[in-house]
Amino acid sequence: MASNHNEKTGNESQVYESGAMDHENMSAGRYVATRIPTLKPPMAKVPNPFKQLAMLNKQQWLFFLVGFFGWSWDAFDFFTVSLTVADLAKTFNKSNAQITWGITLVLMFRSVGSTIFGIAADRYGRKWPFVINNILFIVLELGTGFCQDYKQFLAVRALFGVAMGGLYGNAAATALEDCPAAARGIVSGMLQQGYAFGYLLAVVFARGLVNTTSHGWRPLYWFGACPPVLIIIFRLCLPETAAFRERESVRQASGSLTSTFISEGRVALKRHWLLLIYLVLLMAGFNFMSHGSQDLYPTLLQNQFEFSANAVTVTQVLANLGAMAGGTVIGYASQIFGRRFSIIFISIVGGALLYPYTFVSSKRVMAAAFFEQFCVQGAWGVIPIHLMELSPGSFRTFVVGTSYQLGNLVSSASSTIEATLGERFPLPPLGKVKRYDYGKVICIFMACVYVYVIFLALVGPERRGHHLGVEGDGDMIEAAGEETMAAALHRREAMGHDQDSSDGDVQEKGAHTHAA
Repeated sequence: MASNHNEKTGNESQVYESGAMDHENMSAGRYVATRIPTLKPPMAKVPNPFKQLAMLNKQQWLFFLVGFFGWSWDAFDFFTVSLTVADLAKTFNKSNAQITWGITLVLMFRSVGSTIFGIAADRYGRKWPFVINNILFIVLELGTGFCQDYKQFLAVRALFGVAMGGLYGNAAATALEDCPAAARGIVSGMLQQGYAFGYLLAVVFARGLVNTTSHGWRPLYWFGACPPVLIIIFRLCLPETAAFRERESVRQASGSLTSTFISEGRVALKRHWLLLIYLVLLMAGFNFMSHGSQDLYPTLLQNQFEFSANAVTVTQVLANLGAMAGGTVIGYASQIFGRRFSIIFISIVGGALLYPYTFVSSKRVMAAAFFEQFCVQGAWGVIPIHLMELSPGSFRTFVVGTSYQLGNLVSSASSTIEATLGERFPLPPLGKVKRYDYGKVICIFMACVYVYVIFLALVGPERRGHHLGVEGDGDMIEAAGEETMAAALHRREAMGHDQDSSDGDVQEKGAHTHAA
């Protein structure tokens, strides 16, 4: 059981949260003065990664896997359009640029989904919103496969944006809420790379399903509707997370679930409004970092470096393998060196690699692509748990999902900005094909983004090792009352419901929040 793991990790948890400072009660001057000193790596002693992963019990592994598979297939469904733009354009008699509106609409409507499904998951539990999300994936992927005209295609993809936006926060909460504190970093990195894994799956199945039958591109979308059935069955076999059950018991003890939930919202907004703005700005930088380094890169390889289609594919696959490795390694490292320090360090390394990533025109650029995406997604590997630890407990799914999706919305024009700027730097044409120096634009754009991310990570807060359960949650104490919460937790303990307490957090009771 989780309690066994808690006993193993008690000492590490104390290291994580010792010497903590409550940044919310600091003056502005004091907060600014602590930004540099608190950046010093805590050098926390942690087990090797295999021992960390062994800390998860069976149920915690199942929670991680269902979150990972859901997030991976979410990414698969998103990239199906990117991989079939030319085929869709031919079917609907539109230009490639018009078809990419199907991608833009998904990005625009994702924040709507994160709001709707995030609030639903925080109020009613992680399970059923997750299931409904995946039912929508089934319906909308099938719907895309049966679209007969351009308007139908745009309408279905807009609705898909709502469904896609609702999944990220829920997947992160499901995978990480009950994760032992000492293992959060590496598990966070592994979870985030579900996105890169989904892209690789999309590339593989697009090769096997697109234009291999008389139905053209449609089988890829029909196939995309199948795995969510298994993911739904998987999630139905699992209970709610222990962290949510704890929080729900306090709401029940207060006498009114809905009124207590609304009170929690008021308290969270009053106490954390500045933090919420910060998280959106941070996620805008991170999304600019991923989109700015990835979206136009295949065009750079093909148009500027004159790579063949196969060479472009190999380079992209290597880059995504680097992304998956980076997210896992840097996520693990953040447990030792801290979340902010890890983000800043790997961003500096990524900035140093921009020149070979954008100016080496031979096949050796594949190595640069691997390591550049190692850095980009390495920084991203810290994000799921960093957002979870910073977010108000009562609205964790909503805050994680919405900050991510609003940041995505802000950055959705990255490729358009880079493509437009690239046209100002023409290269000698290849026959009738116009060529542009996209490498110079990507390099300058990404350098600016790295500086922005480094600055925000430097000035921002950190709560590495923060207790994710309801006990010690100041917002819940204010909303429900200290006596109500104490009585609810005592009742759960008496009924034996706390044996699988969230995060491996039994050892963290009474510890202070690490708010660097």
